[in-house]
Amino acid sequence: MKHWRMEDIAWDRFEAAKAAPEVLPLIKAAALVERNGREYAGYLCRVFDADAELCEAVRRWAEEEVQHGEALGKWAALADPAWDFHGARDRFNAGYKPPLDSETSIRGSRTGELIARCMVETGTSSYYTALADACQEPVLKQLCRHIAADEFRHYKLFYDHMRRYQAQERIGSARRLMIAAGRIGEGEDDELAYAYYCANEPASKPYERARCSAAYLSGAMLYYRFGHIQRGIGMTLKAVGLPTHGRLPAVAARMAWWWLDRRRNRLTRDLKLPARVSA
Repeated sequence: MKHWRMEDIAWDRFEAAKAAPEVLPLIKAAALVERNGREYAGYLCRVFDADAELCEAVRRWAEEEVQHGEALGKWAALADPAWDFHGARDRFNAGYKPPLDSETSIRGSRTGELIARCMVETGTSSYYTALADACQEPVLKQLCRHIAADEFRHYKLFYDHMRRYQAQERIGSARRLMIAAGRIGEGEDDELAYAYYCANEPASKPYERARCSAAYLSGAMLYYRFGHIQRGIGMTLKAVGLPTHGRLPAVAARMAWWWLDRRRNRLTRDLKLPARVSA
């Protein structure tokens, strides 16, 4: 599936009554994070400065990520006309600087860097698929489907280049698995928490990472179903060179589902939130 354009989205079909209020804070936060694609592209092009083919692909990838942010921001502004997307974006960019100053990979190798990118695309493709499946609002459903397809295509892009570098660097499966797990764990770092804060809370309210992270995760986790987790586990195992069929992925998917279900139930209970699953 080729990348779409903003004019391909049926914006005139927006139905305010079907825009679930609980999904709006998540979309606002996602818009700010996606919009930062060029920051990561600059870092990747420094890491892979001698690889013109990959750098060209990375720059295209970044523009698609920026478009994701612009489209999500536009939808959020339709659902909440009082929201200032550009103001929230400026506030986020002023307060959060990703640790991307290095000239070499912060993962320790170029293969590791591309595995980390595969993990990001695994998470985003699964997340937007889950949102699309739950959505009732037709424009958001269309938008999430387009973004999910992009992110799956981005996974393939980084995976194909990762295999090329792995043939040279030959990093063991255990190390690749550690890199993948580490990048997954970064999903609870400051970036999403601070984006949630800037998108949804006034600047006069002090930023608390734990509170904002819990608020974001408690909402996002509600939309996943077991099939989304299964697919994500398969993509993760493929990226680290482990079997994607048989007992291992089946057990891994059940363990991941158990962990997610336990975590979201605790967050929902602690924050006293309803267990809603439609958007």
